[in-house]
Amino acid sequence: MALFCSGAIKSCCAAAALGLALGGCATGLGFDSSAGAADGGAAPATELITDKLIAAERLASDSAAQQDLSPLFVASPPPYTIGRGDILSIVVWDHPELAAGGMNSATALADSGAPPNTAAPGFAVDHMGRIQFPLIGLLTLEGQTAEQARELLTRKLARYIAHPNVTLRVQSYRSRRVYVDGEVRTPGLQAIDDIPMTLVEALNRAGGMTQGADQSRIVVERGDARYTVNLRELIQKGVNPGTILLAHGDVVRVHSREESKVFVSGEVITPRALTMHNGRLTLNEALGETGGISPLSGDARQVYVVRKTPERTRVFRLDARASGALAMAETFELRPKDVVYVAASPLANWNRHLSLLFPGALTQAVGVTTRP
Repeated sequence: MALFCSGAIKSCCAAAALGLALGGCATGLGFDSSAGAADGGAAPATELITDKLIAAERLASDSAAQQDLSPLFVASPPPYTIGRGDILSIVVWDHPELAAGGMNSATALADSGAPPNTAAPGFAVDHMGRIQFPLIGLLTLEGQTAEQARELLTRKLARYIAHPNVTLRVQSYRSRRVYVDGEVRTPGLQAIDDIPMTLVEALNRAGGMTQGADQSRIVVERGDARYTVNLRELIQKGVNPGTILLAHGDVVRVHSREESKVFVSGEVITPRALTMHNGRLTLNEALGETGGISPLSGDARQVYVVRKTPERTRVFRLDARASGALAMAETFELRPKDVVYVAASPLANWNRHLSLLFPGALTQAVGVTTRP
């Protein structure tokens, strides 16, 4: 038998020579490891991930995340005070004619067969913080607690009634409210009542957070101020989030985890987008959740993290073959919108260039044709 493969071998040799020339410069993304280039369009310089860089990044991240949340924290919430729009229930015992609507209202309730505890129409606090009460006339109650308002009303009525016995409570809370939006089960307005409206209380009244909520990004908007509350971090520091007291007009927005994604591509087993775990995801976790570096085509020396900042684009590189690389990858914190890229090995790049330039060249090189 004769082997007719000399032509294939020649073609393969020529392809191999060209492929080697191309493979020498095919090392993945082609980031420049030197200090910044003068040309603004050049590839950004890479920063090798080391323990020193991780410490510097953590310090910078902590400094950027520091925000004065002291206006939100109230250790001892004050009692509820009456506001404009509230409806008050005022009962002067033994004097039903002084109820809201007078004797006609009390008689109508009795004649209708309504239950004894059916509340008569209350006294509405007008836009100036006043109510109109029989015998007294206009009485300003805005800014007073229910007890203070009861004492004031008792003193005023004492001029006309001997030893008045007055009961006063807020029947309908309408003067103050907050708005809860985002990843909660029942978003909408929440009225502030005699129970202090803390952040935890507001979230619970909204049905709690959904599974897609990012507990590290709860934003409280108060006027022109904007506060980002990281519940996970507060709990880790031993701070009770129940001491965050909301005020009238506050807007609470719970962001979604889908807004904080990290993209893993290149030579990994399953490239995909990953959602952060309440604002936290390390490089090691990102590689692990995508199956790790491909043992056939990945270059463990070239694991890149591309991060876009307002000032510039930064590129970090991890040499996963170095000693202590796994520990550094576990402590290197990723940020939303980071791109993790694992470059291909030189051999994988050589094979790909060869297959693009000379389709079937490797198959012909090993193919054997026989004839009798």
